[in-house]
Amino acid sequence: MGRQEKIARSIVRALVWPNFNGNQKRSNSNPLRLMLALFSAFFSLYQLLLLKIRPADFAKLRREHWDVSDDDYIESFRPPQSEAGKEEEGLTAIGDMGFSGSTFYATADQKYLVKSVPRHSEHSFFRDDLLTPYVQYMATHPRSLLVRICDFLGASGSSVGRIFRMAPSHHIVMENIMYGKDEAKKRGDADWENWDLKPTSYFYPERDIADGALTSEATKDQLADEFHDKIILSQEQADEFFARLEEDTKLLAEHNAVDYSLFLVRMKLPEEDVQREADPEEETAISPPEDGPSVPPGPPTWRTGIASADGKHVYRASILDFFWAKHKLQPKLMTLLINLWNACISKDGPMSITTTPEEYRERFLRMCRKYVEVKKD
Repeated sequence: MGRQEKIARSIVRALVWPNFNGNQKRSNSNPLRLMLALFSAFFSLYQLLLLKIRPADFAKLRREHWDVSDDDYIESFRPPQSEAGKEEEGLTAIGDMGFSGSTFYATADQKYLVKSVPRHSEHSFFRDDLLTPYVQYMATHPRSLLVRICDFLGASGSSVGRIFRMAPSHHIVMENIMYGKDEAKKRGDADWENWDLKPTSYFYPERDIADGALTSEATKDQLADEFHDKIILSQEQADEFFARLEEDTKLLAEHNAVDYSLFLVRMKLPEEDVQREADPEEETAISPPEDGPSVPPGPPTWRTGIASADGKHVYRASILDFFWAKHKLQPKLMTLLINLWNACISKDGPMSITTTPEEYRERFLRMCRKYVEVKKD
């Protein structure tokens, strides 16, 4: 079994069988079995013992605000049975993402993603600074664009794999707003497109030093995307979109978060639906997908899908990666290095991870407004 499969199994074990790693299980074990379990856990390289962090808070969000039952949630992580009756993996790795070393996993039903958070500055910021405000905010802002985080896992105890960072110590379970893509593909619908959008006007060493000649194309491909089009919205849709962005980014700026991104998904509607929308005498067939891991409030929303004002596309959007905070040690060191670079070598300005929260928010909102075009009646 490979590294990613072992990490995935430790995640599934913590979510589906939480008592397996808990004190209750250990207290019921005989001394020899306990010693063997502790020995195995310490020398484990990839299958770390993971525990849920603040499980009651996330369970309350799922049950009371997102209408997700415990049974349905856990079922998404249970290993499915193949046609041959063999148990398959409950999570599948879908690649390393970005420069943080994070890995993403998807559940078999595609409803949830699990993102590893290996950097101490990021998982400690979420646990110690942002978690309580996030839970309170998401309970009172049902239309928020902040990604819905359903669980937070952290490693328990010491192990060889944790000491030498061979496996990530923390993971975040979140909804997958790409849910439904596989079913759409089976139906023969047009491929869904997606972009991970951040302000590109910042200084990115991988791109801007020596015109990017010192960095591989694969590395540069991991930088933020650019959206070379417009999201066509009605005035009402645009006002709602900008209002959500304003509120959500205000929360992030108040807690020193920077470098978050807007994840944008675009689904092309069938041509017959576009023609039907263009003819006012025809009843429109445009109906954004309603199914998803956590629906309330009912569609249409930016999580389930918003039909564009020109009737050509359905859009989803979510704010991701809000775990980089200016007051943590690693961001402070990066800010110092960039300030030295600007003072001694070239005045290229701040990076997205070294600017102030207020300045990042301003550029982020300006970027989002640039991508929207309001269709006049």
